[in-house]
Amino acid sequence: MTVSFSAIQPGLKLADQVARQLEARIRAGNLQPGQKLPTEAELVQQLEVSRTVVREAVSQLKSRNLVESRQGSGVFVKAAGIEPLDFEGLPAAGRNALIQITEVRRALEAEVAEVAELAARRRSEEDMQRIHDAESALAEAVRLGRDGVEEDMAFHRAIAQASGNPFLISTLDYLSQFLRGAMRITRANEARREDFGKAVEREHHSIVLAIEAGDPKAARKAAATHMGNAIDRIHRADASFWEQDGERLARDILAAKP
Repeated sequence: MTVSFSAIQPGLKLADQVARQLEARIRAGNLQPGQKLPTEAELVQQLEVSRTVVREAVSQLKSRNLVESRQGSGVFVKAAGIEPLDFEGLPAAGRNALIQITEVRRALEAEVAEVAELAARRRSEEDMQRIHDAESALAEAVRLGRDGVEEDMAFHRAIAQASGNPFLISTLDYLSQFLRGAMRITRANEARREDFGKAVEREHHSIVLAIEAGDPKAARKAAATHMGNAIDRIHRADASFWEQDGERLARDILAAKP
């Protein structure tokens, strides 16, 4: 089966554009598992890009496990797995994009409410010590003027560990690469207002207390409340925040590669 490609339009990240076009053909079934990719020369001609761009694009496909090289034979298509999350293609930066990302985070972390509930049912003394340590480390980061993003991620991971479910922990670790940027903005906003910062601290502590008390219902409610309030605080961010840190950090999210 002959597969044709569209010429790449001038712009940034040509290799990314080529990789996406090739990946789209693979996922649509136009290029079947076991089928040989067009030669480098053919791709250069059809896509109207350089050999360097084609090579980089094919390298990206290899890293995504979509193609493989066979010595002396060429590059062949592999069976496509589940399409990975990709926040790079979001249409715009700024406040609305961040709210949308945070909504995704809340939808995904609605499962965090489930995680908190499981943690309240299953936590051990060792788990509680880890959660308390993570909470203290986050408070110390804030006191020292850091953004506390890594400490916040560690806090939520400690709760996931207390759930006793290794699949939940692995899922949280995977999602963290996409959600870290959104958390960086929410924490930057919260750091500008003392009331926001104190509210986050109280919400975290409510989750901890419910887990420690072995109260699954309260733990679920506290976690859900925390996620809902995160969006509310973004809605309430003042205009100067978006004129300064917010807009820049939001653009960083959209430009970054997980």
